[in-house]
Amino acid sequence: TLQSDESGRTIAEALGHAGFVVSAHLIVADDENAIIQAVDGLRGGVDAIVVTGGTGIAPRDVTFEAIAPKLDKVLDGFGEAFRRLSWNEVGPRSILSRATAGTVQGTVLFVLPGNKHAVELAMRELVVPILEHAVRIARGQKHGH
Repeated sequence: TLQSDESGRTIAEALGHAGFVVSAHLIVADDENAIIQAVDGLRGGVDAIVVTGGTGIAPRDVTFEAIAPKLDKVLDGFGEAFRRLSWNEVGPRSILSRATAGTVQGTVLFVLPGNKHAVELAMRELVVPILEHAVRIARGQKHGH
C-alpha cells in the first residue's frame, strides 16, 4: 500500500528535498505486464521515472525483465556504480542486484532495489546528483553544468 511503501516514500522525499516535483506514486504488482503498463502510462507526462523493487533474483523479481527490453539507451554505469557503493554496505550480496537505468523515448528511468537502505543510497549518491543533467541530455537540450 502507499502507507507501507517505505522505499517509494524514501524516493519521493529525496526528490522533494532536492526540489523535484513528484507527480505520481504508484504501487504495482510483481507482474511484468502491470509494470510495463505503469511505466508506459507515466512516460511522456514526466521527465523521469524511478522504480523500486523486483531487481533481485527471486522468482517474483520481474521488474528488470519488464523494463530492460524497453530501454532505448542503457546507462551501464548506473548499475555498476550502485553495486560498487552497495559493496561497502552489504559486501558480495551487492552483486545480486540488477539495478539499472536508461532512457525510454526521452524519459530517464531508474530501477532500484526494494530495500529502503539501498534506495536511500541510490537516491543520495546517484539519482539526485545526476537527475537534472540526465533529463536535460535525454531531452536533447544543451548539456549545461
